[in-house]
Amino acid sequence: MIFAAGLGTRLAPLTNTRPKALVELCGRPLVARALDHLTTAGVDHIVVNVHHFAEQIVDFINTNRSQWRAEIVISDERELLLDTGGGLIKALPLMADDGPIVIGNADVATDAPIAELIEAHRRNGWDATLLTSPRSSTRHLLFAHDDLLCGWEDIKNNKYRKAREAEPQWREAFNGLHVVEQGLVKAFGDVRPLPIIGAYLDHAAEFAIGRCQIPTGRYWFDVGTVEKLAAAEAALTGKI
Repeated sequence: MIFAAGLGTRLAPLTNTRPKALVELCGRPLVARALDHLTTAGVDHIVVNVHHFAEQIVDFINTNRSQWRAEIVISDERELLLDTGGGLIKALPLMADDGPIVIGNADVATDAPIAELIEAHRRNGWDATLLTSPRSSTRHLLFAHDDLLCGWEDIKNNKYRKAREAEPQWREAFNGLHVVEQGLVKAFGDVRPLPIIGAYLDHAAEFAIGRCQIPTGRYWFDVGTVEKLAAAEAALTGKI
């Protein structure tokens, strides 16, 4: 699944007349880059959720389907923006089977190896596996000695949340790629606006939600603001 329904307010004015998923990085729309990344890893059934300027994303995908060897399905959130967790719940009936869901985000640009993330998820037998890194961030996911999620902190706003009885050993930033079993998503409950990280924290005591660090030498950029998009463009120009 690719999360592409956000309003993209931090990318204004680029998103005043188009969705953030169609903003370009190095000449290619962000949603196309996300589709490239997933299909190159062998993913052949992809759900894309839409809300802001939804018809533009639908038209783009319909016009360019032949670029990707995958069945691409739209999850329509035009009536109500559901956030990442709610969007995932709504998309469940559109999944090809009952296997694990690989999730990416349109406003993340990376060459992180999805196949390695999937393999780590299968090897550990976890309910969800989150791609993380020790990069500088004001918000961190906290993991215990068993590499499982146990809390969250927001340094900038002095907030902390314990998710289970365990001592934090690792402070990692979430990198926007994850693999989740459908049984965990079903435990999130009914379709409603819901942030995915909040949902993971709500269920960390009952489900195994682990971390997988992005390998060294791979690039990763949050391109959710005009400034960060420009920085990623400068860093990647001529390299990809």
